[in-house]
Amino acid sequence: MKRYFPILDWLPNYSKKQFKGDLPAGLTVGVILVPQGMAYAMIAGLPPVYGLYAALFPQLVYAILGTSRQLAVGPVALDSLLVASGLGALKLSGITDYISMAIFLAFFMGCIQLFLGLLRMGFLVNFLSKPVISGFTSAAALIIGFSQLKHLMGVSIEGSSHIHEAVVNTFQVIGQTNLYTLGIGIAGILIILLLRKWKRAFPASLFVVLLGIALMYFSNLQESGVQLVGAIPKGLPAFHFTTPSQEQFVAIFPIALALALVAFTEAVSIGKSLEHKHDDYKVDASQELVALGSANIIGSLFQSYPTTGGFSRSAVNHEAGAKTGMAAVIAAIIVAATLLFLTPVFYFLPKAALASIIMVAVLGLMDFKYPIHLLRNHRDEFLLLLITFMVTLFIGIIQGIIVGVLFSLLLLVYRTAKPHIAELSRITGTNYFKNVERFPNEVEHRTDLLIFRFDGQLYFGNTNYFKSELAKRSGKKGAQLRAIILNAESLNYIDSTGGNVLLNVIKEMKKKGVRFMISGAIGPTRDKLFKNGIIDELGEENLFIQTHEAVDFLDKGKANTDMQNKIVRQTKP
Repeated sequence: MKRYFPILDWLPNYSKKQFKGDLPAGLTVGVILVPQGMAYAMIAGLPPVYGLYAALFPQLVYAILGTSRQLAVGPVALDSLLVASGLGALKLSGITDYISMAIFLAFFMGCIQLFLGLLRMGFLVNFLSKPVISGFTSAAALIIGFSQLKHLMGVSIEGSSHIHEAVVNTFQVIGQTNLYTLGIGIAGILIILLLRKWKRAFPASLFVVLLGIALMYFSNLQESGVQLVGAIPKGLPAFHFTTPSQEQFVAIFPIALALALVAFTEAVSIGKSLEHKHDDYKVDASQELVALGSANIIGSLFQSYPTTGGFSRSAVNHEAGAKTGMAAVIAAIIVAATLLFLTPVFYFLPKAALASIIMVAVLGLMDFKYPIHLLRNHRDEFLLLLITFMVTLFIGIIQGIIVGVLFSLLLLVYRTAKPHIAELSRITGTNYFKNVERFPNEVEHRTDLLIFRFDGQLYFGNTNYFKSELAKRSGKKGAQLRAIILNAESLNYIDSTGGNVLLNVIKEMKKKGVRFMISGAIGPTRDKLFKNGIIDELGEENLFIQTHEAVDFLDKGKANTDMQNKIVRQTKP
């Protein structure tokens, strides 16, 4: 039961010491969630109160089912942008229809996550590589920033998820900027940055919210065009379920799938990073799918839009001393208390203050160091990051994710199609065999022997590369070549096509009078050699544990011992 309900792992032994860590952490995250939730709901194109709804039930469900004890679940900027981008492309009749689809989107993505989790498919997180995530997140951050300029400037700007359109739309109305609104927004950004630099755990966002409310309450700036959040519905969210039309269901599927994977990747990456700082639990990726899926499903029944783990809140939760999921329960209580008693306070909250909170969050999403690192050390992965970044910015957010994943897979295929190959030779006076290109002055250079190492699996995608490289290197040896040793230490798999090519190479070398030998084959590779009949053409006497044994046999006629023969002939029944 602990596997499916991780709360049973920590709740029975819950201690006063743990509560002393959870209480301040829960209070801190709770007060941060109130302004953040309202701000992120604005990114999603929803009324601010839906950010509070999204910060309520999902936290409670995750506290019961989640494997990370510090992950803070709720609305986040990136997923909110995906919601706005995805639903913006649909033909919805009005705000009521838009809200209903946002809530159903949470239900749909939760079902996908739960289904994948029950199938133990947590490994899917590996298909969203870090370059793709970094490129996508940085591009999304820019789009989020431009989406909030209308609140920061106090003007009406036509929204767009394409950066070039957003820039043009912004410059068309820049002369209409309300300076009072702009001043409030810039002041909010500076205050948050300065307070975070002073003390990261300090609820800077809440401070800006309270300052903004006080400013508007005791002044008449709203008469000068400063926009307020206005009336927020009081009370806890009611049970509600939305049924979309068939056309809407089909249209929303790719959005739900993208959200499910992106939200899962965010949560697991945060959870894993926090796990390394604690030794009392392990994050289970598949169970995280179950927890996040259940949180979104149950949350949607109480008017929540899509949620996941938040980077900044989780970091604050950890730094404030959170020990268990009880911190999330306490944070949810703070949100519930706000909905029950404090919503009238937020009437005078200027939208520019919420926009300033979002702008600071955007700065946290931008990653400059990682692309520079890739440019210097991994040019192919930098290109992958750049492609994802540009597609997300100029074509679309969902398209950016899809193209990034596809190019990741293409890069993987390219690498396996042309794996590293090395020609080895003996370091003089030793039994070490190293790459002749790396140790040109230390190795013995021989024209009668080619030792060829293939660092990867031999499969249909790289057999031509294997054969051509082997032919090219053996051709350089000339007529004096009398033996080829395939060093198979890094050869971890041979498919039927690869086995057939290897068999033909052995036959071809025999016709030329060149002996073919294999050394260092690991268990799975030996299984293929024996079961595919390759060993019959090769001959068991040409199979060796180590390369120096094959060379000694060739030069001195030193045959394998009985134990060596037993090892090289061992296969899995």
